[in-house]
Amino acid sequence: MAIIKYPLWVLYRIWFYILVALPIILLFPFLFTSILREKWYPYFFKLARFWAKFILIGMGFNYKIVKEEMPNPKKSYMFIANHTSMTDIMLMLVSVKNPFVFVGKKELAKLPLFGFFYKRTCILVDRSSAKSRQAVFLRAQRRLKQGLSICIFPEGGVPKEEVMLDQFKDGAFRLAINHQIPVVPITFYDNKKRFSYTFFSGSPGRMKAKIHQFMQTKDLKTEDTKALNKKARAVILDELTKSLQK
Repeated sequence: MAIIKYPLWVLYRIWFYILVALPIILLFPFLFTSILREKWYPYFFKLARFWAKFILIGMGFNYKIVKEEMPNPKKSYMFIANHTSMTDIMLMLVSVKNPFVFVGKKELAKLPLFGFFYKRTCILVDRSSAKSRQAVFLRAQRRLKQGLSICIFPEGGVPKEEVMLDQFKDGAFRLAINHQIPVVPITFYDNKKRFSYTFFSGSPGRMKAKIHQFMQTKDLKTEDTKALNKKARAVILDELTKSLQK
């Protein structure tokens, strides 16, 4: 059985990268035009959502989004989720219609094609540099003033395979408090099973996300950052734990 599985897993990985690259190549003129000015970012975001749906459907992922509360299209938010897979970016894009900007690690900017647009549209951070982390706050502030939202995976990276949910970094919550925008916790249930960073793994199937009730930051201060961090992590951890018990 393994003799059959391993070649299929290799083909499955290759197919994923084909699906990532193909829309970028076909839509390159439109994507490139949409990033020429920051105020055109919402148009880029719509194209990015199409790109994400194309990949998820092409991989055979039957995605479903459950919403306890609906984001207001005229407001800004801090979207956060657990991080387990390369498909987290795609599922986040299809889960949320409000145009948002990812805060992500600068290493992804080195990827062919994807990296070209990634470094021009996302807020890149070098987690080993205090100066870089400070610059994130300034760039995020500018984006929020433009009416956009921010998305951060607060674990700061993908945890080891056996870790259900790593500890959260404070950056997302400090930003949310400083700008008095709601934190929106989102749980990704199946991404690790569908397409994790373990090479010989993955399969088509269900991919579910849940947008939880928003956490308000009105009247919160910087010293409340840790408490908000803990509260948001508990929501996602409880949901992941309950899903294993079903």
